[in-house]
Amino acid sequence: MAASTLRNKVVLITGAARGIGAATARDLAGKGARLVLVDVDEAPLRELATQLKAEAFVADVRNLDDMQRAVDGGIAAYGGIDLVLANAGIASYGSIMQVDPATFQRVMDINVMGVFNTVRAALPSLIERNGYILVVSSLAAFTPCPGLAAYNASKAAAEHFANALRLEVNYRGVDVGSAHMAWIDTPMVQDAKSDLTAFQDLLAVLPGPLGKTMTVEQCVDAFVDGLAKRKRRVYVPRWVGAASWFKAVITSRVGDRSMLEHVPTILPKMDEEVARLGRSESARNKTS
Repeated sequence: MAASTLRNKVVLITGAARGIGAATARDLAGKGARLVLVDVDEAPLRELATQLKAEAFVADVRNLDDMQRAVDGGIAAYGGIDLVLANAGIASYGSIMQVDPATFQRVMDINVMGVFNTVRAALPSLIERNGYILVVSSLAAFTPCPGLAAYNASKAAAEHFANALRLEVNYRGVDVGSAHMAWIDTPMVQDAKSDLTAFQDLLAVLPGPLGKTMTVEQCVDAFVDGLAKRKRRVYVPRWVGAASWFKAVITSRVGDRSMLEHVPTILPKMDEEVARLGRSESARNKTS
């Protein structure tokens, strides 16, 4: 069903050069979609676009003019935009006392303003073509983690942005969904595990399945299905949906207990490792 639904649909993907964005682009190309790929990391973006015979635009989602140029280029190439995957995102390391303020701001700018700029630029074409937007949020929108405040806050903001956007554009024929994933084996998570043993400690003490890492393929399957079916929510894996229903419990005093006992050990260790690294984010992000 997904293949026939997506064939010849024009899909704009941000954060397309690596990880989930690139893997989703490959899957969509195999189903006959026409792709508009956007990223700041030029070399892998151009390589992927060549492989998939896609349109590629080196653009920073923090810059509305950049995103407008990418959208306009996609429209010029294909006539319009049918689907948007607002996927670009990064994370920062360290407590609120330790994290580099500029990096904290960068996370918010990419993960929140980047979604706004992507949507703002693409929305006229989406309205014209009764399109669909999938905003990539996270399980982190429901389950806060110490040392990841910027990521948690930005993904909660992205979810609620999608909720408000849905109300604004539904009557104009545009559907909006938000995607919520547990930890996925992306470059972002791989880098955090490599940089910080405290991050691995954090995953180890998260209750139940919350600390497990899923494969990129699992995420791609869910994203493609969400795009094809214009889903309101996409959960990876499905139990993440239960976390959304129990958000009030997770963030209650009772919910805090399972993490509070570990914070005095894990958070200082994370801050020490961040100080030794001399950076509050992946080295990969600092060069892109």
